Amino acid sequence: MRRLMVAVCAVVLTACGNPAPGPSLTLGSGEDAESQLTAHLYAAALRYYGTGTRVEPSAEPLRALDAGEVSVVPGFTGRLLERFQPGATARADEQVYRQMISSLPEGVAAGDYTTSAEDKPAVAVTEATAAEWGGGELSALTRRCGEVRFGAVRGNRPPAAVGTCRLPGPQTFTNADAMFAALRAGRIDAAWTTTAAPGVPADVVLLADGTSLIRAENVVPLYRRNTLGEAQILALNEVAGVLDTAALAEMRGRVNDGADPAVVADEWLAEHPLRD
Repeated sequence: MRRLMVAVCAVVLTACGNPAPGPSLTLGSGEDAESQLTAHLYAAALRYYGTGTRVEPSAEPLRALDAGEVSVVPGFTGRLLERFQPGATARADEQVYRQMISSLPEGVAAGDYTTSAEDKPAVAVTEATAAEWGGGELSALTRRCGEVRFGAVRGNRPPAAVGTCRLPGPQTFTNADAMFAALRAGRIDAAWTTTAAPGVPADVVLLADGTSLIRAENVVPLYRRNTLGEAQILALNEVAGVLDTAALAEMRGRVNDGADPAVVADEWLAEHPLRD
């Protein structure tokens, strides 16, 4: 019954928030399902505050934003910083966000970043390895720079360094299941994943990056200046207060299993209403 009520609320989401209709906005996203999910989260937030929305996937959503074809494009702070200021050295959350803002093209602004929702590269090890290294901190890796045998899923681009520690190239695998099987079997010592990757096995340890050795990748919305009203900007910023990494990973898991990103986003926001 709870799932039914959530689904009903998701369908009439504007009735669960402020029902007054407003002008429609187009949000851009990448063509992959994970990018579309993030866009649909912000679209649902805008509808909650009375703005009609649609999500327009494209190969280059940032170009669409720059051209005025879309009004909002969500992304991740570190990737956006690298896009607009290649070679930037900031790694901590707030530093990355501030440098990203200063690097934005003319006419583009950023909403609040989600301090609790990120998708940055993460290192997974077995529980035995974590104990051998003295705990679950990523800093333990820097004492073994050239010794660790890494694995990564083919097509992913893990960092070449952790802090000032240059790392050897990883052995590549066709998928995450094969990589984690190799980790358990001892064929690799560490596996590259991300903090919001769905389906990370429960029997591995994600090393905590308490000293920002890897660049932050927090969820953040970009929007065109002078196209959004105060309530619409508020709607974008409200997402930062409710979204966290665990929720992002759970929703991505549902999308990977075939669920519609729009439905997943609407149902999640119905269960986690924004502040009025």
